[in-house]
Amino acid sequence: MLGLRNSLVPPFKVAKDFNLFRGREKGVTLIEALIALALLSIIAIPFLGGLATASKASFIADERGTALSQAQSQLEYVKSQSYINHTDPGHGDYELIVAPAAYSIEVIAVPIDLDTGQPLPSGQDDGVQKITVTIRHQGEKVITLEGYKVSR
Repeated sequence: MLGLRNSLVPPFKVAKDFNLFRGREKGVTLIEALIALALLSIIAIPFLGGLATASKASFIADERGTALSQAQSQLEYVKSQSYINHTDPGHGDYELIVAPAAYSIEVIAVPIDLDTGQPLPSGQDDGVQKITVTIRHQGEKVITLEGYKVSR
């Protein structure tokens, strides 16, 4: 019975007694740590780059969406106002809507020739104007929208 018990000794105890794991119990080597860092870098860098790209794309889409909405609103607002005849000296400009913070709106109204569609010389107005609305965000042009206004 005694011999039977000795034969059932777990293999790891026998290996430890004969020093089979000698030198392998000290921890992680420098080479193993460098390989782990390299693998982590190979995976993490493209992932973080993708997150940065997605964040930038989201910001640009939000900026353009806001600018387009503002441009459309401004163009409709200009069309709803009374026609400003450019033959009158000291004619004014069309009113602007209130822009969100960091955005600015510019409206240019140019009288055009009914036959050619080209801008008329200063002081002339045939009753049709080309309206150009430009939206800027932090000084950078984001979008330009054009339309026409007719004197009615």
